[in-house]
Amino acid sequence: MTDTDPVIAELTGPGGAFEIVVEDVCGVPTQVFAQRMRSMRELIVQNALRGDVDWIVQGDVRLTFGDHDAAVRSVATRLAALGVRGGDRVALAAANCPEWVVTFWATAALGAVLVPLNAWWKAEELEFGIIDSGAKVLIGDARRIEVLRPRLTELRELLHVFSIGEAGDHPVRPFDELLGDDSPALPETPIDEDDLLAIAYTSGTTGQPKGATITHRQAIANLQNIILAGYAQALRGNTTAGGVGGPAVGFAPHSPALPRDRVPRHDGRHVRDRRQARPDATGTLRGCTRHGGDRAGEGHQHRRRPHGHVADRRVARARPVRPLVGERASYGGAPAAPELVQRIEEVFPALRKTLSTAYGLTESASVATLNAGDDYFSHPGSVGPAVPTVEIRVVDADGNGVPAGERGEILVKGPTVMARGYWRRPEANAAALTDGWFHSGDIGYLDADGFLYIVDRAKDMIIRAGENIYCVEVEHVLFDHPDVVDAAVVGVEHKELGEEVKAVVQLRDGATATADEIRAFCRLHLADFKVPEYVEMRAEPLPRNPAGKILKSLLRGGETSFAESADDSVL
Repeated sequence: MTDTDPVIAELTGPGGAFEIVVEDVCGVPTQVFAQRMRSMRELIVQNALRGDVDWIVQGDVRLTFGDHDAAVRSVATRLAALGVRGGDRVALAAANCPEWVVTFWATAALGAVLVPLNAWWKAEELEFGIIDSGAKVLIGDARRIEVLRPRLTELRELLHVFSIGEAGDHPVRPFDELLGDDSPALPETPIDEDDLLAIAYTSGTTGQPKGATITHRQAIANLQNIILAGYAQALRGNTTAGGVGGPAVGFAPHSPALPRDRVPRHDGRHVRDRRQARPDATGTLRGCTRHGGDRAGEGHQHRRRPHGHVADRRVARARPVRPLVGERASYGGAPAAPELVQRIEEVFPALRKTLSTAYGLTESASVATLNAGDDYFSHPGSVGPAVPTVEIRVVDADGNGVPAGERGEILVKGPTVMARGYWRRPEANAAALTDGWFHSGDIGYLDADGFLYIVDRAKDMIIRAGENIYCVEVEHVLFDHPDVVDAAVVGVEHKELGEEVKAVVQLRDGATATADEIRAFCRLHLADFKVPEYVEMRAEPLPRNPAGKILKSLLRGGETSFAESADDSVL
């Protein structure tokens, strides 16, 4: 959707339903919607109009909007009684479950700050997130609490710990203590739209994760952008492209940020048929068929499982799951491979006007560009133009804009971009933000129509199954191994996961470490998805250029034909 799009122009122009104006956001002139909510708490109030409508379904658990909102009020009230105030941090470490959603909305209603920790993280990583954020409360499922239990007494700022689905054992208390049969009023703590809603940790280029701050303004602007995009598609005749309709299935395996399927919308319930993180194609499709889902929103590897699974089996498998995959689908994390798009279009032609992909970052609170409907096929390989209110620039090394078709770094600006920067990282903020423009570190180009194409990453980063893995973080762990003299980490292609991690290590003279031992060492300190699938052992020095920089292009090798289903049974 470009500036010349007549539908968008009418909707966002003066007097339009989504009129856009320019206002000051944390000292930066920024495009914003003139009519907007000012806090996420306002969304909860709206849910009273549909209290009997199902929203979250997981196995035998079924929550209506009314059930959910009653639980939110209860949890928010009890957290307030424990001394949680506006701006206090509440850490959340759990796989997909209704309690995750309830906790998110309870902290939002209270004006507190959610710190969603990656459910794949190991003890050291989880501990870092809790300490760095200064969390006062930790809510987690039994598995994550057990991982952290030996360290809980050392986390001095952490005053309260609750375990989901467990009876609790001092100092851990059951999450059910935060629930009750009463239905208290929502807290009335004042909330400004630029107050923090969440701190979402990203992998760190220097070896430590950084907390991207997300405000109420960012989350609401992102939601309005998505709704506007859907409304515009509907006006064009793509009546199912915009996410208007029946239930959806959302794959959010690790909860690193604020997936849009956490947000209650007008389109009904969200189906979660499994508590674990790893999506299972057959189980997912069976569950969505049972609950009547007609839309799938997926990450990079997840889309290959349900849609690829069905497409591979053609009509024999398509019939029982047609309610899900025959209506609409959206992708994120990375552009879809052309062969997958072709397979889906052949088997499910109804998806032609509803297929969409997007580009965004944790720092932009999700969607920055969107390619949907007919545009998806007229601009193959593109992640689309900037969504309304968001601006995209492509610049050279000196920060100057480049002509259409020329590659450069992608910069993003808008009300969805973290105006308050990384949590407690002033040096990182100085490098990442320039007059409201966020330096993504991604390399791409804009075509003459304003459509963005991603071609490379400036940062030394691997994207495995939609998860960002900074090579330096893994390299730091490798250097800690006593047998490793030098190490480099690179990404190698994987047809299902996108990329897989490969480590090349130089061992000291007389070292006896094996590849399996190197992986086991990494697994002690890193989330499983960061552990190298490949470890190449070398006795000689790694190749370097005259400036001393490792020539990673020479290290990738040919390890690209491994099994389709790598071990990601991490939960």
